[in-house]
Amino acid sequence: MFVGHYGASLVAKRVAPELPLWSLLAAAQLVDIAWSTFVLLGIEHLRIVPGHTATNPLDLYHMPYTHSLPAALLWALSAAALTWAWAARARLASAARRLALVVAAVVFSHWLLDLVVHAPDLPLWGDRGKVGLGLWNHPLVETALELALLVGAALWLHADRAAWRLAGGRALGVTVAVLVVFHAVNLFAPPPPSVAAVGIAGLAVYLAVVAAGWRIERRAAVDNPPAAGSAMSSRP
Repeated sequence: MFVGHYGASLVAKRVAPELPLWSLLAAAQLVDIAWSTFVLLGIEHLRIVPGHTATNPLDLYHMPYTHSLPAALLWALSAAALTWAWAARARLASAARRLALVVAAVVFSHWLLDLVVHAPDLPLWGDRGKVGLGLWNHPLVETALELALLVGAALWLHADRAAWRLAGGRALGVTVAVLVVFHAVNLFAPPPPSVAAVGIAGLAVYLAVVAAGWRIERRAAVDNPPAAGSAMSSRP
């Protein structure tokens, strides 16, 4: 799963509008940002096996530090701790617990959604007890699920017009459309040429989405300045 993960970011943005959009986009893919980095460093490993699943040629045979159940929980707790510290500095201490829980939920949602689509390669402990429901072997259903998660979350955020506007409005809508197109193109892309290419491309795309989120929300803040004394005015 790729674009479907960002649905959690958009849901969280409506639930906790104080959180910067870029941080939520990063949280949704934090596990894969770490995974791409660890693949490049040779800490975790994969093989490129065309036909491994109907939609994904990657045999993800070793990723205990990012995609095991305990690792996913630790990434979520770490992100929650950082959010709590940020909230205190941003004069949002009264909301720190709530904001930390929202970010932790977004981070951990990555593992839950991966469980649905992955082949059995998600370890329950260390590098053992691997699970995965294998929806990658059913391309139409998997694609429908991903797009429903992303577009459905975008529509739900859009229903709160103030939250949608402050999250980027039309620019956010364009970003969602680009992600949909990217997913469609990626379905027909050839297998990557090397393991290093997988890590580099993954890291580049994840960070580009985070940068886009930062840019569009920053532009939205200029166009829609918060009222004096509001919680939104406490953002860094």
